Amino acid sequence: MKLFPLLLLPLLGTLTITTAAQDLEPKAYSRAPVGTKFVLVSYGHQSGDVLLDSSLPLRDVSVSLNSLAIGYGQVFALAKRQASVAAVVPYVRGNAKGTLFEEQRTAERSGTADLRARFAINLIGSPALTPREFAKYKAGTVLGASLTMIVPTGQYDPNRLVNLGSNRWSFKPEIGLARAYGRWILEADGGVWLFTENRNFFGGVRRRQKPLTSLQGHIIYNLKPRMWVAFDATYYRGGRTIVNDVTNADLQKNSRIGATFSMPLSRHHSLKMAYAKGVTTRVGGDLTTLAVAWQYTWF
Repeated sequence: MKLFPLLLLPLLGTLTITTAAQDLEPKAYSRAPVGTKFVLVSYGHQSGDVLLDSSLPLRDVSVSLNSLAIGYGQVFALAKRQASVAAVVPYVRGNAKGTLFEEQRTAERSGTADLRARFAINLIGSPALTPREFAKYKAGTVLGASLTMIVPTGQYDPNRLVNLGSNRWSFKPEIGLARAYGRWILEADGGVWLFTENRNFFGGVRRRQKPLTSLQGHIIYNLKPRMWVAFDATYYRGGRTIVNDVTNADLQKNSRIGATFSMPLSRHHSLKMAYAKGVTTRVGGDLTTLAVAWQYTWF
């Protein structure tokens, strides 16, 4: 049974960022007037299998995660362009299970996960506008750029193999393009996750991860002002891990699809619901996601 942690080294150490790579974010570069601010509270549930190398004596690995997150963001002007910042702090409770040589092992965790922050700026097609100017502006093609950052603030203990925090920094530079056709909006986003080293991984080993490329596409239909539905897809590739200079056979080449629905509850309140599932999973989490978020917006 002492082999169990060693077999899971390439698996559970990547669970946090695998979940992040699976994100589907429609309207990531949507337009908004300068001075817009929002707070949100979201709940999410993820469950499913984690796929490993078939040569390992470990099977039936699955996870179940519940998260509650609180976030804040605001829109401002930068070089006469629309820009925004946002941050989310999650609390996670969940477990991971696996069968090794016919014996099942379980790890349960609860606590804060890593803080996630994002800066975005729309470079083309989205000047900084007041609410009155915004109402008169006709949308066309929007080209935006962003930087998402995962900060290692989550619960972490190097003596535990399964942790809620990653004990490293992660960065995702991204470019996004959106084009409106009447009520329809087509979006395409491309970015790459970059990771620093975890120099105090389980057992004191040094763990690195190669870049993980992420591509997203969204088809959005505006039902009426502030009410919309989106059909989402993503593909991500890379992310092979290296533990003490030994490269693991855990290259990810996975895809997911999903849907998002957003509706206004009042002038300031709105509700968003999302569903996503895996289509193809070579290595990593083949997870189904259900999420709901309440948002309060003001100027």
